[in-house]
Amino acid sequence: MKKWLAVLISVFMLVTLFSGCSSTGSKDGGGKGGEKVLTIWSFTNEAKVFATAFQEKYPDVKVEYTMIPMTEGEYQVKLRSALQSNEGPDVVALEADFVREYVESDYLIDISDLRKYADEVKTFEFTIDVGTDFDGKIKAFSYQATPGLMYYRRSLAKEYFGTDDPDKIQELMSDLEKFEQAAEVVKQKSNGNTYMILSLSDIGRVIIENRSQPWIVDNKLVIDPIVEDLFDLAKRFRQNGYEAQGDQWSESWFAGMNDSLKDAAGNPKKIFAYFLPTWGLSYVLQPNSTTSDGQSTFGDWAAIPGPLPYRWGGTWFGITKDSKNIELAKEFIKFVTLTEETLKNWALGVYTNEYLKKIDPTVGDDLQQPAGDFVSSAKVVEEITSQFGNTQAAEFLGGQNPYEVFMKAAERLDISGRMKNIQATDFDVQDALWDPLAEYASGNIDKEEALRRFKEGVKNAIPNIQVD
Repeated sequence: MKKWLAVLISVFMLVTLFSGCSSTGSKDGGGKGGEKVLTIWSFTNEAKVFATAFQEKYPDVKVEYTMIPMTEGEYQVKLRSALQSNEGPDVVALEADFVREYVESDYLIDISDLRKYADEVKTFEFTIDVGTDFDGKIKAFSYQATPGLMYYRRSLAKEYFGTDDPDKIQELMSDLEKFEQAAEVVKQKSNGNTYMILSLSDIGRVIIENRSQPWIVDNKLVIDPIVEDLFDLAKRFRQNGYEAQGDQWSESWFAGMNDSLKDAAGNPKKIFAYFLPTWGLSYVLQPNSTTSDGQSTFGDWAAIPGPLPYRWGGTWFGITKDSKNIELAKEFIKFVTLTEETLKNWALGVYTNEYLKKIDPTVGDDLQQPAGDFVSSAKVVEEITSQFGNTQAAEFLGGQNPYEVFMKAAERLDISGRMKNIQATDFDVQDALWDPLAEYASGNIDKEEALRRFKEGVKNAIPNIQVD
């Protein structure tokens, strides 16, 4: 995943680097003529869209925006260095993979006083949980909600289950046991030519997000029972031919989205389902649903919450300990993440390039935000869901309103409360899991050896924790 994301981001940065304004920012909180100055750092120009819109509402504020790519970790390196030198900006954007590193540190200040505004717009609780430290202090808020879903092929559902109706398919996939039973049906009725999933990582990500406790408790690695279940399920899926033994973000993973997947002998194969978050619809499935020669699965998809709730991705904003403009920085975070009008504009694509240029003619020709991002406010989602019934995304999903199913997935994730278990070290722990899991699933090692390798990998990545 990291390699693919690096490629995607590097391409994106080539565009945004030349359209974004960059500055180290003023540290005294002031500008010429007493002008208020707010410094913001981010790794994409989404934050610049917000910054430009913010200046429309606060014309007496000068926003000094710095975009630093993270193709090779540049953003994290520069941000850590600045904060360690007490030279951090006022506001920082934090991506899902590293937001907890900062939430659990002293680099960000407590902004729990903004909670009342979150309650007003009914911010999804799981997004708040991600930005809350172990002492209950809220350090960051997000404008996005990124619950995970299960996207499946309608034509294959009709062929194997007699219906493509999302409610009926959800009933057949509502827990892991039913999901596995459905995988057997897919195998039998397709004569092994359709796999339930392409990669063990697809279902693996879903399962590990449903641990009942954190990975590390009292400085000791904890292997939740559901992780043990994952090892067993992964082996059954591989040995029974329910998954194509591919990798996420690989060429074969994308090929399964447009029916160009073939096995080693050149035989065509199909993939029944993919596990992706809200943004996976517009940024992964849709762009890869059509081959260069025009073969397409567009319109042959549907989305359901799937067997278990999970979350993938997102961006949070926090205020650094170095900020000289704390109240102004709070106004920015409130404006971006907790204001109904802003979130509506973001979701509905109001922030076009033309709109932003009227505020600041120097923003360039590429800065804009298209419609469709799923926002963090349940109140806003409820108000605008009907407007997504006739969109291209709905057409892609065979007429299904994407916002309706996104809402169901978000509500279920809120109820689960699983985001309270996430930690800054999660990525390192989980990165050590995949290779031993695959080796065990392939029958190359037994479970005892797989767990030993997993623990060894965790110890190498995080030397100071205890591993039995």
